[in-house]
Amino acid sequence: MRHALPTRRTLLRWGGSVGALCLAGAARAQTAMPSEVQAQLPLAKAAGATRMRVFGLSIYDAQLWVAPGFDATQYAAHPLALELRYLRSLKGKSIAERSLQEMRRGGPLDNATEQRWLQAMVDTFPDVKEGDRLTGLHTPGAGTRFFFNGALLATVADPTFGPQFFGIWLAPWTSEPRLRGELLAGLTP
Repeated sequence: MRHALPTRRTLLRWGGSVGALCLAGAARAQTAMPSEVQAQLPLAKAAGATRMRVFGLSIYDAQLWVAPGFDATQYAAHPLALELRYLRSLKGKSIAERSLQEMRRGGPLDNATEQRWLQAMVDTFPDVKEGDRLTGLHTPGAGTRFFFNGALLATVADPTFGPQFFGIWLAPWTSEPRLRGELLAGLTP
């Protein structure tokens, strides 16, 4: 169902679905560990949380869970989980397309890789509505698992996918350095 929100197209163009521009988020209260994170990373701790806003519109609340020994400068070498709790409706295909745009910030990708990753995300990401949770779980060398409202959706087995995908939020090249800072705020230096 298409929403009549006049700024929806603009919002998606500017990245409202994932790594949007113009972050105006304040750290949010951390929530209890989701069951899918507890099952996969039982020793994980909350590193930080934030709200993504674009042009004053709330898009999602994000929370990062990390395993003991996590080092933000080497985030891709550690197990982690990122939960996005959506605050509005978005199309899964738009989330996938914007994700790929943001992943390109980490360096050039060959066309075959781009197409493979885009198709994997289009096949995985459902349309979301307010209250839905999408959780990505990164296991170094073993791929990335995605959960929707606690249920396993898919696994992207390509070990190079996870570092680029989670880099949208955690890499120094992120388009949202404030978001990165808030997600990593609970880590001791």
